[in-house]
Amino acid sequence: MRQCLVFLCITSLFAADSSPWEEKFRAIPNPQNQRDYMQRLSARPHHVGSPYDKDNAEWIAAKLKSWGLDAKIENFDVLFPTPKDRLIEMVEPTKFTAKLQEPPLAVDPTSNQQSVQLPVYHAYSIDGEATAPLVYVNYGIPADYEQLARMGISVNGAIVIARYGASWRGIKPKVAAEHGALACIVYSDPRDDGYFVNDVFPEGPDRPRDGAQRGSVMDMPLYPGDPLTPGVGATPDAKRLPLSEAKTLTKIPVLPMSYGDAQPLLAALQGPVAPEAWRGASRSPITSDRDPLKSTCA
Repeated sequence: MRQCLVFLCITSLFAADSSPWEEKFRAIPNPQNQRDYMQRLSARPHHVGSPYDKDNAEWIAAKLKSWGLDAKIENFDVLFPTPKDRLIEMVEPTKFTAKLQEPPLAVDPTSNQQSVQLPVYHAYSIDGEATAPLVYVNYGIPADYEQLARMGISVNGAIVIARYGASWRGIKPKVAAEHGALACIVYSDPRDDGYFVNDVFPEGPDRPRDGAQRGSVMDMPLYPGDPLTPGVGATPDAKRLPLSEAKTLTKIPVLPMSYGDAQPLLAALQGPVAPEAWRGASRSPITSDRDPLKSTCA
């Protein structure tokens, strides 16, 4: 944005002499180039450390060099956890096992690369397991726990389920742990990210029923970057913390899920009716508008 403002200032001061340059500048952006570049970069899974991530880096560096820029690639060895096992089950009052997987769509050939895709998970969640009552905590921000306290509801010793929105995803397990929760589930509610907002993919831009939002939940306000090398680059010879001393990992396990997976859990909840602002947008009549301590998840 600063570059754009500077450019406008310069053209206003030297408009009489800069018209040819302005025309050249305006001719550079090409929407088709942007489409082609994005399709190329996203054609295969390219998470950090993957073969296509390296391929993309080399392609970008070559592009920059072809434009006359001085570009080089530097390597850093960072902690990047990927899960071996993931499981969310409701064990009572009925049995239900979450899929925790996005189905391939014929309209999107890249969605059928599941053997090399990252699974539905939150990076930098600690390992762990818990079997406990489930409590709906709205967005899982501090104000929501204050509201729960006024309603006489505690999450101490419980698993919380929060919807995405109103804060960065890493805040939700952090605040849940501070209130004594044993684990955290974060789901995408259609009121915020789905058919309530817009048509869903592939007809529109919003998240479909089985879509789940991945992402990091590390405690970045504490310090960003590699959890094992705070304050310095994660070069091969950098001094590293033991994993047990990495302070930006979550204190409780956390997993994301789609609203398709979340609906059976929310439907099983009982208890006092939630405030109107807490209510999601499920098409089915369920008790997602309640926050109880009576459904048990593992």
